[in-house]
Amino acid sequence: MGRSARDPRTDAPKEQQIDRRKFIRVAGGGCVLAATAATSGCAQQMPEAAIEPWKGPRQDADVRRWILGYAILAPHSHNLQSWLVDLATPDEIVLRCDLERVLPQTDPFSRQIMMSHGTFLELLDIAARERGLRTEIALFPGGAFGAERLDQRPVARIRLVPDAATKKDPLFAQILARHTNRSLYDLRRPVPADAWQAMGEAVKPNPLRFAFVGADRPDALRQHRAIASEAWRIELTTPRTIMESYKVLRVGAAEIEEHRDGLYVLDPMVVWLNRFGLFDRSKAPAPDDYATTSQIKDFDRKLESTPGFLWMVTDGNDRVTQVSAGRAYARVQLAATAQGLAVQPLQQALQEYPEQAKPYVDVRRLLDAPAPAQTVQMWARVGFAPPVGPAPRRGVAAALART
Repeated sequence: MGRSARDPRTDAPKEQQIDRRKFIRVAGGGCVLAATAATSGCAQQMPEAAIEPWKGPRQDADVRRWILGYAILAPHSHNLQSWLVDLATPDEIVLRCDLERVLPQTDPFSRQIMMSHGTFLELLDIAARERGLRTEIALFPGGAFGAERLDQRPVARIRLVPDAATKKDPLFAQILARHTNRSLYDLRRPVPADAWQAMGEAVKPNPLRFAFVGADRPDALRQHRAIASEAWRIELTTPRTIMESYKVLRVGAAEIEEHRDGLYVLDPMVVWLNRFGLFDRSKAPAPDDYATTSQIKDFDRKLESTPGFLWMVTDGNDRVTQVSAGRAYARVQLAATAQGLAVQPLQQALQEYPEQAKPYVDVRRLLDAPAPAQTVQMWARVGFAPPVGPAPRRGVAAALART
């Protein structure tokens, strides 16, 4: 759900090193990457202030702030962190959506945004349990949003109740270690059966169907890869969806530290180009630009390295179902982290904008989720990969509703 930039190396000729057309640009869930050998030098560092929340919250006189210090580490589409919380009532947290942090182009019905509120609620609940507090979560106390748009009504009202019978959740230990990993996976290491089982068990008690495919079914893996590749190509070559990502792209340490959200890139060549006004984020690259074709090639390599895929299917697709699916995904990713596994959501084919119509139908057929009765809420690649660092976070103060 959250998306960030990476820095794989390529072998472009020296004469191409400062050609503006030779830079891979962000698109959908992707990256801005300099496709030159020159960029293999010292990259800028992630600002410490931007990842400070990943050290864990300090003790606070108000336990709600401590709990929120873990909740804000939840995965979120485009790393937008669209959570707003109100602490006006003692022992209560009211969660709303920041309507300025949504994705109208790639997520026109805000399904992913609601799932991202579910991931927040799950981590909040896990953290509350660690402090002996039971969460009483009332979803949409002012009424659920319609299918078309969100509004200012609360997503949830959470009461925190001391309860000696509340059990701690072992997944709490994985919150600070959980990161979305978009790198190449190790195709030689299939996902073990006990790891799939652990992820499936973690979904409970959320009402959905969890399923997966592993290295023992190579033909099925090829089908998954083909649909994911085509959906990625569509998002890369649809100008309005690329530009939605450009709007939340942070280039270099200074921009990352300023915003502490969104997509990001630390590649020194791109940072240099941006500094001198040579990296244009005001328009999308053409479909046949090297910027686009290189991204497609890079993503296909990642898909080919993937030894497994998981998915989650729900009956229906109302707002409560979307939030519950987000809670389930948060648990699955934490369980995967405990198994040493990397997970990357593949939301492109699940998105409801017109250009994705064919992959949208294809993935439903592949996963046996006929519309409109069922909805594929999550589809992700899974495997072993080198660890990655955390994505920026805005901190608890930024999530507090302004009154």
